[in-house]
Amino acid sequence: MHTQISDSEQQELIEKLDIFRIRGRDKRGRTVLRIIGKFFPARIVSVDALRKYLEERIFPEIEKKPFAVLYVHTGTQRCENFPGISAVRSIYDAIPIGVRRNLEAVYFLHPGLQARLFFATFGRFFFTDGVYGKLRYVSRLDYLWEHVRRSEIEVPDFVYDHDEDLEHRPMMDYGLESYHPRVYDAPAVDSPVSTYSMRCIS
Repeated sequence: MHTQISDSEQQELIEKLDIFRIRGRDKRGRTVLRIIGKFFPARIVSVDALRKYLEERIFPEIEKKPFAVLYVHTGTQRCENFPGISAVRSIYDAIPIGVRRNLEAVYFLHPGLQARLFFATFGRFFFTDGVYGKLRYVSRLDYLWEHVRRSEIEVPDFVYDHDEDLEHRPMMDYGLESYHPRVYDAPAVDSPVSTYSMRCIS
C-alpha cells in the first residue's frame, strides 16, 4: 500500500533519491544508465508515478543512441525496495521500442541468489526483445570495471563496503553466511542478520 502523496511529489522523491542517473560510459563508449535498487522506495512510489518519471525524464535521454544499464542490486530487499513482479512487467511493457532497441547491455551488480533463480527460471519468458541475452551478472566491482569506465561512474560507499564483505564472506553471494573462523576472524555466533536476509529476498 502506497503512502498518499501526489504523482508529482513521488516523481520529485525519485529525483531527490538519485535512483536513476545517466552519466558515464562503458568500455564500448555506450552511455550508462545507473540504477540504485536500494534507493527505490517501493512502499511510497506507485507504478504510475515511476512510469511517468521514466517517460518524462529518462527515456528521452536514451532513446536516440546505444546505451547500457548498470543495475546496482547491493543491499536491495524484496520487502523494502522491490515493487513486485507485475509492476516490473508493467514498467517493462511501457518502455518505448526505440529505447529497447538501443539497450545493448545490462550489468547486474551483486546479484543475490533469489535474483539469479528468478532470471534463470522466468527471465527468458518475462523479458522479450532479447533483453535476457544482454544480461551480465557482475559479482564484484573489480569485474565491473572491466566493462565500465570507473572514473565516469559514481557508486555509493555502501556498495564498496558490501564488496569488501563479499571478499571475506564469499557465501554471502548466495544469501548465506559462513561461520568458519578463517573467514570471519572472529568467534562463530548465530546471527539474526542471516535469518533476516533469507526472509527478505535479496
